[in-house]
Amino acid sequence: MSQAAHAVPSERHDANTGAVIRITTVAAFGGLLFGYDSAVINGAVSSIQSRFDVGPGPLGFAVAAALLGAAVGAFFGARIADRTGRILIMKIAAVLFLASAIGCGLANDITTLVIFRVVGGVGVGVASVIAPAYIAEVSPAHLRGRLGSLQQMGIVLGIFLSLLIDALLAYWAGGAANELWLGLEAWRWMFLVMAIPAVMYGIGAFTIPESPRYLVSRGRDDEARSVLTSIHGDQVAEERVARIRETINKEHKPRFSDLRGSLGGLKPIVWVGIGLAALQQFVGINVIFYYSNVLWESVGFSESDSFVISVATSVTNVLVTIVAIFLVDKVGRRPLLLIGSTGMAVSLATLAIVFATASKVMVDGQLTPVLGPVAGPVALIAANLFVIFFGVSWGPLMWVLLGEMFPNRIRGAALAVAGAVQWIANWAVTVTFPALSNFSLGLAYGIYAFFAVVSLIFTIKMVSETKGVELEDMHD
Repeated sequence: MSQAAHAVPSERHDANTGAVIRITTVAAFGGLLFGYDSAVINGAVSSIQSRFDVGPGPLGFAVAAALLGAAVGAFFGARIADRTGRILIMKIAAVLFLASAIGCGLANDITTLVIFRVVGGVGVGVASVIAPAYIAEVSPAHLRGRLGSLQQMGIVLGIFLSLLIDALLAYWAGGAANELWLGLEAWRWMFLVMAIPAVMYGIGAFTIPESPRYLVSRGRDDEARSVLTSIHGDQVAEERVARIRETINKEHKPRFSDLRGSLGGLKPIVWVGIGLAALQQFVGINVIFYYSNVLWESVGFSESDSFVISVATSVTNVLVTIVAIFLVDKVGRRPLLLIGSTGMAVSLATLAIVFATASKVMVDGQLTPVLGPVAGPVALIAANLFVIFFGVSWGPLMWVLLGEMFPNRIRGAALAVAGAVQWIANWAVTVTFPALSNFSLGLAYGIYAFFAVVSLIFTIKMVSETKGVELEDMHD
């Protein structure tokens, strides 16, 4: 991968920053739905378990079901978008989110809930790969890192909103399992509220232009030139269309066979993408956002306090993502990943030690750790430090790198593979946590700490800097 900075000076001066931000913000709105759909289950886990009378195994599957759909959506979404365009796929994702919101909110059994969680998951997977690719294709190189980070900003805002809405609905009803409006329990309204941003996302998709790269690939150069002119100015638009046309003329129709290479059957850059995608999840970040209420309740906090802790953690996540947006194009991708991996390893190791050494009491026939007056605050601080280090590094930068690091000729296929791996890894962590935590919370966080160390070594050995490099200049 080229490591030289190739930012075009005229592009830096002529870019219509307002237009770029508006367009990329709409695209990143899919990330907000992504975050909301992923984390909304947090406030409903206990209620779903009691309402449908399911054990830890089926409960973990219900929570993780959306991630299986996300893997499918990520795998096929980018490939379909290469044929039909980025905007149509965004509209389809909005419909899937809407269907999931209504279906989950009105589900009368665990099977129906799982089915509509999968439907929403497909939308999540599609949005997760389309937004980074679209944003990378419309952004000036010197702003691409910050704009690409808007995807993660959307995700963390979605997580924050879902946890805040969960807490408010549970508060108004006097508990998530209690009836709230129209004869429906509060946990059902947690899902139904997602219909509002789903409709907003669908409407927004009608207001933004198609990707210039897709337009050029379909021989619609004039339309591509018009889009690029509105973003970059006349001179840069002509240069970009010519360069995109040049790279496309050298390409054949994208196919997965293009990913084959000498390293374990794949190109090295594809393995880098797979490693980034998997390690972002193997550090266990989504355990914090999917199970935090259950986790804090299990170690002695009340339901209301657990909701407050979860919301506070999501606020922290939003704030550090803002920091990452300001730093990514100044400091670079690689240094932030190294800082994040180091901080995550230390904070996760602290959590592992706290839970492994905590005193245990018998609850419902099972030994459960109880955090004392010292261990409780230490665990809370360590958990939030973990979120801080993740949010300023691996959270946004994995999506930034996946959107920009692959050569044009394999971007769609490579994004499909990396995106699917990310969601499969997310599913594996999510579905195993209930059983693993029942066995030993210390072991669970010890495993996540191990993968944080692996992420540090991986970044040192495998990740190259892409700051300032034009997409057309990316190569193996």
